[in-house]
Amino acid sequence: MQKELTIKNDINQLQLVSEFLELLIEEWGLDMELIWNLNLVLEEAVSNIIFYAYPGELDRKIDLTFVIEGKMLEIIIVDSGRAFDPTLKKDPDISLPPEQREIGGLGIFLVRQLMNEVIYQRLDGHNILTMQKQI
Repeated sequence: MQKELTIKNDINQLQLVSEFLELLIEEWGLDMELIWNLNLVLEEAVSNIIFYAYPGELDRKIDLTFVIEGKMLEIIIVDSGRAFDPTLKKDPDISLPPEQREIGGLGIFLVRQLMNEVIYQRLDGHNILTMQKQI
């Protein structure tokens, strides 16, 4: 099964993503803990696109595709903003106290921890972030 959602690069649109996930709970019978984790992952990934892929630009779109096949859930996020490969970002040293850590990178680290696979590609001027979760 596949469901799609298109939002604008506006931080207020994160509410639409959350509401969409709630619909998937009912339709696909997904676990609440899974949805909570997916909400965190999507909030991080989408907010990074909103803040960094389109600096100073309004009304740009972000496409989200949710695919479930057997025990695998795949989320594909596509935008045409500035290229950024989150898979190249070095994991933060979480053993350090917060005041000694470098700024940034914790959200991407969280995404990697919560998902089984995170794949990035740049194709025809688009960022394509594919995240997979065994359910």
